[in-house]
Amino acid sequence: MGINASMTEVLFYHLERARLEHILPDLLEKSMERGWRVLVATSTRDMADTINNFLWTYTDESFLPHGTDGDGADHPIFITETDSTGGERDVLFLVEGAEAEPETIENLIRCIRIFDGGDEQAVTAARGFWTKVKAAGHAATYWRQNQSGRWEKQG
Repeated sequence: MGINASMTEVLFYHLERARLEHILPDLLEKSMERGWRVLVATSTRDMADTINNFLWTYTDESFLPHGTDGDGADHPIFITETDSTGGERDVLFLVEGAEAEPETIENLIRCIRIFDGGDEQAVTAARGFWTKVKAAGHAATYWRQNQSGRWEKQG
């Protein structure tokens, strides 16, 4: 069986010990180091604005060039409450209830779904997405934080 040319690597990050604003900047920095153009998709405009705001203030030592619907299409990191990429993107982050279908992620290098382990609805939605992406032939991995806060691959 040949390799599926449209297979996207899908990573699931199960938040239990950290909050989104603690891990998202690090993951975005790693994406930027690889030269990837990123879309961060949320389910609401308020959450897109919240992410936009904490990316400006999360550290004094670093800067992540980003923008939102009104000003972000040309930035390496684009934050939106829709799945519109505003241009070609390499990586899609699904956060705070954002959804995507397996066929919409086919041309991406990576799709990263970050979900709150304390929110049963978010866990159920993540499981549903896992089932869909696996059925579509994408490579999916599940990551969970250990006691010291390091991410460990679980499946």
